[in-house]
Amino acid sequence: MARVHVLGAGTPTPTPTRFGSSYVVEVCGERIMVDCGPAATHKLVKAGLWPTEIDYLFFTHHHFDHDVDYPCFLLTRWDQSIGKENRLRVFGPSPTEKLTEGIIGDDGVFAHDWKARVNHPVSQQVFVNRGGVLPRKPPDVLAQDVAPGRVYSGSDWEMTGARAEHVQPYLDSLAYRLDSPEGGIVFTGDTEPCRSVVELAAGADVMLCMCWDDQEVMERNGEAPRQCGTTGAARMAQEAGVGKLVLVHVGPRLSGSGAMGKGIADIRRIYDGEVVFSEEVWALDL
Repeated sequence: MARVHVLGAGTPTPTPTRFGSSYVVEVCGERIMVDCGPAATHKLVKAGLWPTEIDYLFFTHHHFDHDVDYPCFLLTRWDQSIGKENRLRVFGPSPTEKLTEGIIGDDGVFAHDWKARVNHPVSQQVFVNRGGVLPRKPPDVLAQDVAPGRVYSGSDWEMTGARAEHVQPYLDSLAYRLDSPEGGIVFTGDTEPCRSVVELAAGADVMLCMCWDDQEVMERNGEAPRQCGTTGAARMAQEAGVGKLVLVHVGPRLSGSGAMGKGIADIRRIYDGEVVFSEEVWALDL
């Protein structure tokens, strides 16, 4: 049975209960992360998972609320390793490769950190005490810029990407679909309702969809273009025929109980499947 962990269910606006986007899927004996927003590494541990257990990371796009914890995750996963873990593979639209090299490359902004830990005797001893064998190796991550289409095939699962309409031409954005014998899961990332994401999500068991605010409010204040609100998410889910709609990337106004109640009612008038307002550090079993 696949399990989806919602680590981050919020937006760029921090609140006491939500901030940024990040998810982990446990499927076919592997753990796959999608996006790495604020405090994702800490939330991962709060969810009972561990950075060295994550072998794949997929970015929908590179707004900070989806990738700002990437340096922390990379360094923590490397620092806590004993040199026997699988090589981390990272995928996403440009500039995924540039960011990775700029963080942990030989001249990256955190090279001073890993070089000190590789060479200092006390850091070496901590590594040995943890179970590592010297010499300690530098971080080694395989990062790849990707486009719509089949992104990666694992042993029993496949990740496919589709164009998500968000802030092009300034940043490319992808939605992802993870298919396995345990079900089909779609992560819309940030997008307005669009045909490419509906087609990607067709017949999926679960769709985790951006839901910034009440659609009527967004249309009045000019925030509707390039984003999904309540009824936008509902229309995409209904057109795609997904079994369950999980609302993520929920804005601070919509998180309030009154606005949330209205939002669910509006969605249910359009979408006839199950609707879930996600929380942070929360898990869903398929």
